[in-house]
Amino acid sequence: MTKKIEKAIIKLEKYCEKESFLGYDPFDGLNSSVFKHIPFLSKSRIMRLTWIQFFKRFPINVRKIAGIKKEYNPKALALFLSGYCRRYKQTGKKEHLEKIRFFSQKLMGLSSKNWSGACWGYNFDWQARAFFQPKYTPTVVATSFVVNALLDAFDILGDSTLIEYSRSACDFVLKDLNRTYDDKGNFAFSYSPLDKSVVFNASLLGSRLLARVYSHNREQFLIEEARKSVAFCCIFQEENGAWTYGILPYHQWIDNFHTGYNLECIADYMKYSGDYHFKQILDKGFDYYIRTFFSKEGVPKYYNNSIYPIDIHAPAQLVITVSNTGKFLEYKSLVNKVLSWTIKNMQSKKGYFFYQKKKYFTSRIPYMRWSQAWMFYALSEYVLQTQGKK
Repeated sequence: MTKKIEKAIIKLEKYCEKESFLGYDPFDGLNSSVFKHIPFLSKSRIMRLTWIQFFKRFPINVRKIAGIKKEYNPKALALFLSGYCRRYKQTGKKEHLEKIRFFSQKLMGLSSKNWSGACWGYNFDWQARAFFQPKYTPTVVATSFVVNALLDAFDILGDSTLIEYSRSACDFVLKDLNRTYDDKGNFAFSYSPLDKSVVFNASLLGSRLLARVYSHNREQFLIEEARKSVAFCCIFQEENGAWTYGILPYHQWIDNFHTGYNLECIADYMKYSGDYHFKQILDKGFDYYIRTFFSKEGVPKYYNNSIYPIDIHAPAQLVITVSNTGKFLEYKSLVNKVLSWTIKNMQSKKGYFFYQKKKYFTSRIPYMRWSQAWMFYALSEYVLQTQGKK
């Protein structure tokens, strides 16, 4: 199985290098030069939502016609950086070390400006149901993944600048994000400084960021605030171990990879803080995740009550979730089934991975962040777990 994974990751790496790690995104519709030049469309919330959803759902890639260019996405670069850190640990190759330096520098240069600390956002305007975010508006999600990658790189390079950027990002999380409190003083971080929504995986990613930085500098305030956010989110775990996406009426779905985010972040919080108060909640959530989202044949389900669409993010997140929760060996056979199915059914001959398989058709668009970066990160983690460090 490891040879199959190694072959898949080499094909994927060649494709991404050929593209210079530039690419499209499921949500980049508002980067369209055509859309921007039609005022009555670009100023309408409904039309922005509709336009984004069209490009996200349409299985044929018409972005070039619409004037959408391939670009760097900070979260994609962060996932590649974390992946190359794992590749270097496994191979010790100079070219992998060079990639670590490249992505680290590129990410620090893409930090959004004029906020309380270092932070990162997506390379496109984004209209969600709850809010609108202009291009590069920083989010706790993008910032958390970047900091996680920078600290992965620090463990290899020992460059203090990476620590400085990571600590600076804590100021963004603590000072710029809005908070929703419960009656015990616990709270959830907002998705961005421009909204007040409660999305559990987003808030937990903020907690993970603070906890990991704490593990380096032992700044007590960071771990105290991280714990409050974890406690808030854990209260909303359902009796069966599940979490809905958030608390808003239109955030009541339960899906595969966001559940994986929640588990990953709680596990990392415990690892970096030494606080195992939430272990029962983690175990209960993990049991629900494993029982619910993967078929006996290794097909990753999207929702708790529906297989379709089969999304490439789900098998990638499985690898990261079982690894970060310390359960990789226990569930290696499941991981093997899921990755075997994924490589067979969702990897192109050119090396890239498809976006989604729906019931009657497949979206084969090679998104760089959503598909390639996630699978590169996951496959790199798999090889490191199975072959170990060089």
